[in-house]
Amino acid sequence: MTSFEMVLTIGAACAATVLTRALPFWAFPAGRETPRFVRYLGNALPGAVFGLLVVYCLKDVSLFTGSHGIPEALGILVAGGLYLWRRNMLLSIFVSTALYMVLVNLVFV
Repeated sequence: MTSFEMVLTIGAACAATVLTRALPFWAFPAGRETPRFVRYLGNALPGAVFGLLVVYCLKDVSLFTGSHGIPEALGILVAGGLYLWRRNMLLSIFVSTALYMVLVNLVFV
């Protein structure tokens, strides 16, 4: 890659970043009401994204071989239980991930 191509690539990445950061302010100015559809997406998408992540993470789990999905199930239960108890998503993600890593690397080897 030549120096010109590097500068061009960095410039394109910077322009794309600035555009994606500024676009919502241009599309939805402060004086106007946010459209109902956008508000609906703001409420519906977080749950849908997390559901998609759970399905993606469990797609290769085999219940008939290896650890039989026990570390994954325990991680999900701990994440859900901690979130319902403390209402802190970061805490539930960090603790359940740490538990899963301990189980996979030290218990179910």
